[in-house]
Amino acid sequence: MSINGRAMTSGSPWKHILRFALPVLAGSLLQQLYNTVDTIIVGKFASEEALAAVGTTGSFTFMFLAIAMGFSSGNGIVVAQHYGAGNEKQVRANASTGIILILGMGLVMSILGVVVARPSFEHLLGVPNDIIDLTLEYFKMYSLGLIFQYGYNIFSSILRAVGDSAATLYFLLIASVTNILLDLLFVAQFHWGVFGAALATNIAQAGSFVSAYIYMIKKYPVFRFKIKEFTWSFKLARKTLTVGFPIALQLIIVSCGLTFIQRAVNSFGKVMTASYTVGQRVEMYMNLPGTAFQTTLATYAGQNIGAKKIDRVGKGVRQTFVMSLIFVATLSALVLIFSSNIIDLFGVSDEVAVYCTQHLQAIALANVIMSLYIPLFGVFQGANHGIVPTIVAVFALSIRVIVTYLFKDTTFFGYTILWWNNLLGFSVGFIITWGYYFSKLWCKNSDISR
Repeated sequence: MSINGRAMTSGSPWKHILRFALPVLAGSLLQQLYNTVDTIIVGKFASEEALAAVGTTGSFTFMFLAIAMGFSSGNGIVVAQHYGAGNEKQVRANASTGIILILGMGLVMSILGVVVARPSFEHLLGVPNDIIDLTLEYFKMYSLGLIFQYGYNIFSSILRAVGDSAATLYFLLIASVTNILLDLLFVAQFHWGVFGAALATNIAQAGSFVSAYIYMIKKYPVFRFKIKEFTWSFKLARKTLTVGFPIALQLIIVSCGLTFIQRAVNSFGKVMTASYTVGQRVEMYMNLPGTAFQTTLATYAGQNIGAKKIDRVGKGVRQTFVMSLIFVATLSALVLIFSSNIIDLFGVSDEVAVYCTQHLQAIALANVIMSLYIPLFGVFQGANHGIVPTIVAVFALSIRVIVTYLFKDTTFFGYTILWWNNLLGFSVGFIITWGYYFSKLWCKNSDISR
């Protein structure tokens, strides 16, 4: 094909998977890095209230990004399947429709975020009165830049679909450096507080959006659309929505579950909210290997299913399982050893640090379990069985939310259930996911022409 991407339909699976996953992992690491720098700079140069305000927006922000990631991934899987089948015409047509669809969604969500901010944070999340104004200031400014994040997600998904995962690393490097420098300028020097942190993020995301588009059209002639060459197909849009909906729904369910847990966190006051913010930032790093391998297996499975090589998928899963375990076990050990040093970076009070230490110890164990099943979500998505991860997410998060509200006011668990709920929820997810994988049902009805 003249696309000149990297197919994963021949050769050693683990080499393809690791070569693809490492740039995805590095890119996600950079993304988390500048999110963490946001938190550190706000905590050190603004206030603990500002830190809590930024943190309490996390679960709700993720709900908006879930739509971008879900439907962009859906489009990427469709493109990957046609790329594996060698159909360049369908690759181009699906990419064009996907770009129009996702950018349109981004514009709508940018406006919607500003509109729903106050009722959502006041009533849905129950944000404490002493940080509500800062929370709204941050989130409304952040929402205005959502269109750039939607655009970046669709360009990145298309590039990953043809095997170019390294490109996303370049774009995120641009965004990370830009975000850090602007954080230091807006928050540390200009003292713009949470507004400055949100503005820095928006400018950085705009930079990655523009650089991703320029790279895509310059390197791949098949994606070189002039304005009049963009084509829209309701049939192809429906295919992207069909494949992407279960992925987006899964992420939205995760976001909703985390929103309920965040409400429980907020009920313990701003000290616990600040502590949970730091714990979540660290937890995000520990989730990176699992989600990187999930993204990789979605493309790997999509290409091999398109090429009618189902047997290669199973071999890739076995090799990915070992790699994912090694990555996350190493991270968990590092978190346990250096937990106090990590917490010190955020400049929080001793009271906050006590809660946060307990949080990190719990997630170091729980995230090992999660890493053993999350990569399989990519296989199901690449095989057009994306509803399975959604079902798993419903069960796992239902367990987490239920036990949180059942035990948060008891003497046995108390506030510690805010992080121990992970262990219970992830254990349920592990059992359901591997049960479905061994059933072989995911091998059925994976025809890309549907």
